[in-house]
Amino acid sequence: MAGEDPQDREVLRRHLERHGHEVKSVASGTEALAHHADADLVLVDLDLVDVDGLEVCRSVRETSATPIIAVSERNSELDTVLSLQAGADGIIVKPYGVRELLARVEALMRRARPGPNSFSRIEHGPLLIDVESREVTFEGRIVSMTKKEFDLLYMLASQPGTIVSRRVIMQQIWGDSWSRRTVDTHVSSLRGKLGASDWIVTVRGVGFMLGRAA
Repeated sequence: MAGEDPQDREVLRRHLERHGHEVKSVASGTEALAHHADADLVLVDLDLVDVDGLEVCRSVRETSATPIIAVSERNSELDTVLSLQAGADGIIVKPYGVRELLARVEALMRRARPGPNSFSRIEHGPLLIDVESREVTFEGRIVSMTKKEFDLLYMLASQPGTIVSRRVIMQQIWGDSWSRRTVDTHVSSLRGKLGASDWIVTVRGVGFMLGRAA
C-alpha cells in the first residue's frame, strides 16, 4: 500500500488488518517498488511525489502478475484509461467507502487465489509444499522462498510429469511482460535451495517440469 498521507495510510491499514489482511504500508513509490515482490496485492496512490503512480503500476506489471488497485483523486475517464493501460486491475476514486475498497480487494484476491481444483498440500519424495501457509519443507527443514519462487515451484509440482512452457509460466506468474532471464534466474535459485539441479528439469525449447533428485 503506497500513499503519501500518513494519517490516511494508518486509517486504511487498520481497516484492512481488521478484516484479516497483512499490510505493508509505505510512503513513496520508490519504497513500493522495493517491496512489491512479496505482496499479494498492490494498492497505489497515483499522486506520489517521487515516482508517478502510473510508473509504479507499469514497473510492477513488468515483472509481476500481482493484482493492482490504483487510487485517484480525480473521477475522470482519462485516469481510468491510463491506469488500466499501465497495468492496474482497477481504480478507486477518493473519497471512497471502506466497504467498497474491501470488496474490490477481496474480488481481486479471489481471482488470484488457487482455484477449487488446486492442491492444498503436495508431497513429492522429501519435498512438501503447504499451499495454505505457503511453506516449503525439504527433508524436514523449512526452505525460505520468495513469493515468485513459491508460485513457480507450486505450478510445476501441481502438474507432475507435465512440461510447463516458459510462456505459460510467465503469463500466469509474471503477467504478459516477460523475459527469458526472469524464468532462468528463478529456476536456478530453486535448484540451489533444493540442493540439486535435477529437481527442476529443463526441456530444451519447451519449458520445465518437476524432476526428482537421485
